[in-house]
Amino acid sequence: MNREEALKIVKPHLTDHRYEHTIGVTDTAVKLAEKYGADTYKAEIAGVFHDYAKFRQKEEMKTIIVERGMPESLLTHSSELWHAPVGAHLVEKEVGIEDLEILEAIRNHTTGKPGMPLLDKVIFLADYIEPGRQFPGVEEVRELANENLDRAVLKAIQNTIIFLMKQKQLIYPQTVDTYNDLLASIKEKGK
Repeated sequence: MNREEALKIVKPHLTDHRYEHTIGVTDTAVKLAEKYGADTYKAEIAGVFHDYAKFRQKEEMKTIIVERGMPESLLTHSSELWHAPVGAHLVEKEVGIEDLEILEAIRNHTTGKPGMPLLDKVIFLADYIEPGRQFPGVEEVRELANENLDRAVLKAIQNTIIFLMKQKQLIYPQTVDTYNDLLASIKEKGK
């Protein structure tokens, strides 16, 4: 499947604004993949499909979370998190993508995960820094992305946690675990 075929599949599932975001994420993912040595094809496909389930009905997503044995703790946190793991499932079932690296990058693009592989980091960061994103702190993360992938991902997670705390929202434990894991890794490597 090439980029154009993938975009034709995903477009009916997105609003115009989210489609533009998807193109920005895809382009950014390819650039990050080139810079840091990830598979550019996988980055492109994961970028196209990362928000595939973004606008699915909440009841459908709840049902998939429960039936597929996904962590039920998702249901006690913001429904904004649901589209990532549900999307990975639906991309596999409806689109037929079976590449585990692509599916994992889609699954983890909102929460991260401890021990994130390179492609996961690329998609997570591309979603955060794509050119259409404008919010406090994004420029600093964009600059870090040009220097050090791990530090950029860490700063994005840190910004997200601080934002959620200021909003008095629950923070998904996997996000905190990702932050701790990445910080420990960076300290250990002396980056």
